Amino acid sequence: MSRHPKPEFTAAADGQQIALRFFSPGASYPTPLGAVIIAPAMGVSQAYYADFANWLTLQGYTAVTFDYRGMGDSRQGSLRGFKADIFDWAKLDCSAVSDALMRRFPDVPLIWIGHSLGGQIIPLFPQHALLKKAITIGTGSGYWLENTWTLRTYVWWLWYFVVPVALPLFDYFPGRKLKKVGDLPRGVMAQWRRWCLNRDYAVGVEGDSVRRQFASVTTPIVSLSFTDDEFMSAKNTASLHGFYTGAERTMKRIAPKDIGAKRIGHFGFFRHRFAESLWARYLLPELG
Repeated sequence: MSRHPKPEFTAAADGQQIALRFFSPGASYPTPLGAVIIAPAMGVSQAYYADFANWLTLQGYTAVTFDYRGMGDSRQGSLRGFKADIFDWAKLDCSAVSDALMRRFPDVPLIWIGHSLGGQIIPLFPQHALLKKAITIGTGSGYWLENTWTLRTYVWWLWYFVVPVALPLFDYFPGRKLKKVGDLPRGVMAQWRRWCLNRDYAVGVEGDSVRRQFASVTTPIVSLSFTDDEFMSAKNTASLHGFYTGAERTMKRIAPKDIGAKRIGHFGFFRHRFAESLWARYLLPELG
């Protein structure tokens, strides 16, 4: 098993090259127990999920990490003028990654683990009916008035001043320079802003077609959320998962004290120090 597999590339339907990494359990599990797609959060590189993917292989699962177009290893030069939105990420990029994974493991159950945005876009992923199970981590609506109190001032400034000024000025969102989220294609950031300003998030902006897509998901969904998540409040989490009206939903909200930790937060779950207290205790039983 390679701890840091080299990136490979697969072509999306429109020809865009998507970088991914395969993590294999090796000879101990010639037929993996499942094939896991790890769908990243907004602005987060696939490298962040490597320790988690490697742990999955030790449990008998194969896993794939990837970067959406314009992000991480999938980024090809400047984002200035680069055309992409969240629909492209979900419909084209996730489809390409799923196809590549299923080509390697055609008879293995397909499982989705989505972090934040990665749990929001399941309905937009065209092959979601193939999923045996979906697990969302720190996922909720981004509607800003349901955000935690500590976040609202920050996102008010972000959505009403920073983004409207930065996008026309740079023709992409220069998050690295601004130390906010990370560099993002203009279309992604503009669409995400619209979603976050609407009470019904993506459903409210994109209309009945997306509402029906959420309702069409019948894959069982397990939500793992955290009481100290600085981005996703309990209202955010309940609101987003409430759109999955056709799916069996299991909602688990975890406090740091439940695992003897001082902090988990929005990004903590995927840190290796939580391998026993979170991964083995809360996630592994849900993979079966």
